[in-house]
Order: sequence, then structure tokens, then C-alpha cells
Amino acid sequence: MMPSLGGPNTDMSHSYTNNHVHVVYSTANRKNLIPPEFEKRLYSFVAEIGRENKIPLLAAGGMPNHSHLLFLLPPTMKLAEAVNRFKANSSRFVRKQGIEFNWQTGYGAFAVSASQIETVKAYIRNQREHHKKRSFEQEFVALLKKAGIPYDPKYVFG
Repeated sequence: MMPSLGGPNTDMSHSYTNNHVHVVYSTANRKNLIPPEFEKRLYSFVAEIGRENKIPLLAAGGMPNHSHLLFLLPPTMKLAEAVNRFKANSSRFVRKQGIEFNWQTGYGAFAVSASQIETVKAYIRNQREHHKKRSFEQEFVALLKKAGIPYDPKYVFG
């Protein structure tokens, strides 16, 4: 006799997830709006946003015209909601410092396997080195291609 697949004990009592996400977004019109001397304060605040929203942030960094975040997406939160919390709160924080500031609309999000977490952390830490060789636009398109995300070049950068 086959065991029953129905009944009260068929629901999954625990959820097991490991959704690491590398998110990239730029400043409005990709302008250099993040002064280098302000980066440390900005990314310290971004880490605080993660703590307050229970979004474990593993790495944060970038350049004057864009940011990279690596975080563990909670199983109860939509990706767009997590990104919005980081972007909206950090944007308000920067403006409170007297800097005219906005992030672009949209973002790129890339799934990161457990075996690649340290590689992505190093990539985020070494943004200055990467951008000696290529622009943000080149970097972003390369990330889209590597992830197999289809895009139309006419609309990637609005």
C-alpha cells in the first residue's frame, strides 16, 4: 500500500532558503553624486538599513556613480521591497547631509551561489580597481550578459 500524500502533515513546516543577491544600481543619470570622502558614511548607513530591516548585508560599496550590495534576501521579503528599502532610506540619508541626490529608477539583481559569495565580496571591495579598466556602463552590461539576462541596449541606461 502506498503512503498517503494528503493529510495534516503534508505542509512543509520549515522553509529552507539561501537567496544571496548581488544588486547594482546607479545614481540618477549616472552622475558622480557620491563624494569619495562620503562613501564610508553612506555604506555604514546602508549596513544599518540592512540590520533594521533584517536583511543581512554581506558587502556594500561602489563608485561615485553607482552602488553594489550583496545581501541575503529574507524568505518573507520580495526582492523589490528589499532593494527599495536600501535605496529609499539611503537616498533620504544622503539628502539630509545637504547633498542633492537620487538613485536611478530600477536596478540589476544577480543570484549568487554559496560558492561565489567570497568572490562577489572581493569584487565589490575592489571597485576602484575594476573601474580603472572599464566604465559603469561596460561593467553593468557585462554583469547582465554573464547572468544571461536579456536586455535591449536602447533601454538599459534610459
